[in-house]
Amino acid sequence: MISRMVRKGLVAAVAVAAVFPATAVASTVPAARTTAVRQAVHHHHHHVRGLVTTHHTRLLVRSGPGTAYRVVGSRPDGHVVSLSCKKRGSAVRGNHRWYRLAHHRGYVSAHYVRAGGDVRWC
Repeated sequence: MISRMVRKGLVAAVAVAAVFPATAVASTVPAARTTAVRQAVHHHHHHVRGLVTTHHTRLLVRSGPGTAYRVVGSRPDGHVVSLSCKKRGSAVRGNHRWYRLAHHRGYVSAHYVRAGGDVRWC
């Protein structure tokens, strides 16, 4: 009994889609595009510029927000870096804040970077 009702409902749905194919497709496409655009905008974040202030030494870039993470690079004093977000990590001279560099290039201690704006939390 239930399988017959499901089958009739499925046949009816296919018949409606066959009769009104343009309407069925046209009504779903804008919603899909709107969702894709919303997701793209949602994941796009404004990066904040920061100035490295290490006083004549290089700033170490680490793989994670802390001094125990491996070093993956460095930036010279006076270099401008692009910051995507901030996280809490191990303390560097009393400062537990770390900045993630844009494009997932690593983390730098906020103690040595002067941010040019408000950096969002990761």
